[in-house]
Amino acid sequence: MKRIVIGCDHAAPYLKGVVKAHLEGRGFTVIDVGTHTTDSVDYPLYAHAACKKIQNGEADLGILICGTGIGMSLVANKHKGIRAACCSDTFSARLTREHNDANVLCFGQRVVGEGLAVMLVDAFLDAEYAGSGNHLRRVSMISAIEDGSFDA
Repeated sequence: MKRIVIGCDHAAPYLKGVVKAHLEGRGFTVIDVGTHTTDSVDYPLYAHAACKKIQNGEADLGILICGTGIGMSLVANKHKGIRAACCSDTFSARLTREHNDANVLCFGQRVVGEGLAVMLVDAFLDAEYAGSGNHLRRVSMISAIEDGSFDA
């Protein structure tokens, strides 16, 4: 079973709790990197903590939640090997796994409600990377850009 790291800032501890309970109910191992309060915090700290868990192999995939999901996705995508997508519809959440091999799903508590959040998580986690053809070539290009070897 996959290990999922989850994190949020002060805008989303409630929704993080809903998602965490859903994941645990599905049998996933959940690593919670915080925050656990609505006291103002800096979202880069939690995105960074989650991404490090994926980079070092402690987690397979991540879910990051803030007010909109955008800040978390910006920070996550600064980490080598992380492909984070901010999604607010299930079609995008599914296709970002299938086509982009995304390993972090981001969304915002101020954008989606708890019902949609759970559906986003399920669409993301139930999808598998296609891993061939155009998708493989394009993900390989992303990796080459990331490591500085891309020459187009």
